[in-house]
Amino acid sequence: MNEYPIELVLPHAHPMILVDRLVHYTDMSSTCTVKITQCSNFYNPERNSVPSYVGIEYMAQTIAAYANVLKLDSGGKVSLGFLVSARNYMTQVREFALDTELLIQVELLFKEANGLSVFDCRIKQGEQVVVEAKINVFEPDEPELYLQEQAQK
Repeated sequence: MNEYPIELVLPHAHPMILVDRLVHYTDMSSTCTVKITQCSNFYNPERNSVPSYVGIEYMAQTIAAYANVLKLDSGGKVSLGFLVSARNYMTQVREFALDTELLIQVELLFKEANGLSVFDCRIKQGEQVVVEAKINVFEPDEPELYLQEQAQK
């Protein structure tokens, strides 16, 4: 496993990079972390927290990190992917509290030849799973061309 700064594996720029670090990846999975701080995107100072629905983007960015590290490892380049849908998004908490460190884990369940993939995702606080979902993503071979085609529709 190579080590990559998160900025090198996500097709985003700050402040839209929401996860802090890629901590592990394999051919089938990846794990990222994020610590909730007062500078976190979507932080609510009145509640000292980030709403748990932001977890879907933490999962999506962990999936993007997974896809892009595999591309970089094989000599490719970072590219865009698209969150298609989330199924069974179940959360045990309403929000992620200040100073909480989250562990975001994604595992590839299957990938179609047309670029559609399904991931089993979870967010943990310590040993407790606090959010779970199945995330469907689409990764076209040529994302820029795909966006141009969609804009013309």
